[in-house]
Amino acid sequence: MQYISTRGGIAPLSFTDAVMMGLGVDGGLLLPNEIPKIDSETFASWQALSYPALAFEVMSRFIDDIPASELHDLINKSYATFGTKEVTPLVALGDLHILELFHGPTLAFKDVALQFLGNLFEYLLDKNKSVMNILGATSGDTGSAAIYGVRGKARINIFILHPHKRVSEVQEKQMTTVMDANVFNIAIRGSFDDGQAMVKALFNELSFKDKYHLGAINSINWARVLAQIVYYVKASLDIQGQGHRGPIDFSIPTGNFGDIFAGFIAKKLLPGNTIRHLVLATNSNDILSRFVNQGDYSLRNVVQTSSPSMDIQAASNFERYLYYLMNCDTVQTKALMVNFLKTGKLDLSDQLGQIQDDFLSTAVSEEAALKTIRCFKQAHDYTLDPHTAIGVHAALEHKTDGIPMICLATAHPAKFGKVVAKATGTAPVLPEALEGIETKATRCELMDADTETIKQYLKTRARHLP
Repeated sequence: MQYISTRGGIAPLSFTDAVMMGLGVDGGLLLPNEIPKIDSETFASWQALSYPALAFEVMSRFIDDIPASELHDLINKSYATFGTKEVTPLVALGDLHILELFHGPTLAFKDVALQFLGNLFEYLLDKNKSVMNILGATSGDTGSAAIYGVRGKARINIFILHPHKRVSEVQEKQMTTVMDANVFNIAIRGSFDDGQAMVKALFNELSFKDKYHLGAINSINWARVLAQIVYYVKASLDIQGQGHRGPIDFSIPTGNFGDIFAGFIAKKLLPGNTIRHLVLATNSNDILSRFVNQGDYSLRNVVQTSSPSMDIQAASNFERYLYYLMNCDTVQTKALMVNFLKTGKLDLSDQLGQIQDDFLSTAVSEEAALKTIRCFKQAHDYTLDPHTAIGVHAALEHKTDGIPMICLATAHPAKFGKVVAKATGTAPVLPEALEGIETKATRCELMDADTETIKQYLKTRARHLP
């Protein structure tokens, strides 16, 4: 399996080289040069597999440069940290199924990918006797999941940027209370988009990237997407195990397009019409909904909401989908992205038919999100976090009788206790992992959203080869 850039400016890479490169040196995002196809017989044979065993079957279709026994070990180590044997259990509630993705160390779906990626980085750095300085921006959950994935690892320092006072208190504490010497938290005066733009700027400064061994842990890293494909496959198998043999729909709360893009690849991977619709649910920051419903991909000001992980305009993974929308034409993809960087908008209305074959979409207001939390609690005695509530609202809007609808539950509700309390009148019970977190000591630097400032900070704290 070889990996290429959406912009066509690099020679094909192996999987491990693609992981270590992160963002393509031509500014593009990396993708496999082809998507494997699983036949019906093979898919059915996976029915009884454990999550780690299934993850191996899926990932090994995309990875051919890590010995099977070592890949098994990496996967088993990564999912041993989860609080349930199923890793991503599926819960039936009324007309919906909730895919719980919050049983990892930081209680968010990002753990599914970042526990694996952290162990993969450690494995590759030990093998190559090298070091890495991870630089990433977070809108909430990526930061803590990334930190927990690499904290204490000998060859890695991690630098995470988050928008100051624009993540939940629990999300902030989960990052800033980690005192390992290799962890550096930076709160920036600005939005997630500001942080992500600075990260991309530093990765595109190739001499700096190489000298300081920068590594990407945001979903611009293909390994993140790969690990997330697995739970779409697992959920589809779980539904079939209940006797359903027709198509399945998924509803995905979406900000950075990584999670739903994993679903897009899963749809291509699985046989026939296993996955029918992917419902893209956004909050008031509705650039992706406007894209799906109107072909309008244009920037507006970021609005702060109760679902901060989705308070994003420019979605980091959008370029990967754009590549497929342009029929894998790297020249056209690059031209469109360069134009978007200049103008802040793309008119893709001519491709609206294909876009709407791939996705359905709904933008959900603050009022509707809170009402969904309240009503779901009353109807099912089940608490949704605000991001999942947006996915549930969109799912109910697009639900078809007789077609199972799976809603991705992206975070534990206790991470957004104040929002849940506002919606239901009762704060969610804190899981053991969060008990006492509000009183723990923190370590974090507050900085302006200035690329040169971040660059100088990283220079003085980066890990170097001995």
